Amino acid sequence: MKATVLVYSDDRNVRQDILAALGPTLGGVELEIREVATQPAALAELDKEDIDCCIFDAEATPAGGMGLSKQIHDEYDPCPPVLLLVARAADSWLATWSRAEAIQPFPIDPLVLAQQVEDLVFVDEGEAA
Repeated sequence: MKATVLVYSDDRNVRQDILAALGPTLGGVELEIREVATQPAALAELDKEDIDCCIFDAEATPAGGMGLSKQIHDEYDPCPPVLLLVARAADSWLATWSRAEAIQPFPIDPLVLAQQVEDLVFVDEGEAA
């Protein structure tokens, strides 16, 4: 089994931090990480319909991860779960507006991020069991 995670940020360092936090496997499952730096590239990946979880940088420019999360929740059915990385914990109300399933403030906490992604990727399997 393999899980596919879409990582969207215009900042290469943020993408590298996410990859380092997740590692090559999660919960014993091989991860395929697809990194994109633009909103059109993120939407193109989502059109492939094989994404298990998205991690979006809310601070990305020119299209932020919050707006992208709202867009994909409105336009994709089913929509993969979204984890938003936010600059401040106080931004969590905006993450709620964007319908993100999880948030994490910067700086990235590798242990928390890995657990959150694992929870999002395997939520359907846990509910089905």
